[in-house]
Amino acid sequence: MARGPSTVRRRILDAAVRLFAAHGFDGASVQGIVAEADVTKGALYHYFGSKEDLLYEIYRALIARQLADLDRALAAGAPPGETVRTVLTELILSTAAHIDEAKVFTREMHRLDTARMHAVRADRRRYHRTFRGLVESGQRTGEFSAATPAETVTIVALGMVNQMTSWYRADGPKTAAELAAEVTGFVLAALRPGAGAP
Repeated sequence: MARGPSTVRRRILDAAVRLFAAHGFDGASVQGIVAEADVTKGALYHYFGSKEDLLYEIYRALIARQLADLDRALAAGAPPGETVRTVLTELILSTAAHIDEAKVFTREMHRLDTARMHAVRADRRRYHRTFRGLVESGQRTGEFSAATPAETVTIVALGMVNQMTSWYRADGPKTAAELAAEVTGFVLAALRPGAGAP
């Protein structure tokens, strides 16, 4: 089997995810990660300076993917409703596909140092503000009802996805695609003009 730099790095990250998920951050040792990844300790330290570096990279890879999906959806220039559908669908599918990474990070994020926690919060604020701006755009044009503030819509929609780590199972009764279709349908129905009127 070829073991190029990217392959070794990926093996280390995958091993860290498995062990963090099974034993927690404190319960997973560097030696255990090295053994699980079938690499040398030198290889691990070549790519990552510490377990904290591994934890941050698990998050960074996930949010980078999701921000790229968000930017691509916005760049397509579709109407707000179609863009909301695309953004939420891709966010749900991405979270489901990487649910172990999301679970590990949600459970262990408090282990990050101050600088990295600031970076995490900045990424989350960017995603939140961008999605809220998308809802506000649809409300300004009349495509969406303005009965519910865009901030509330954003908290509900993104909050549901964030909670997937506590209830989503790949072997559950619905596929991620089915779940995405139901959630986006629900959000867009609630945003229809007149949907929130008394």
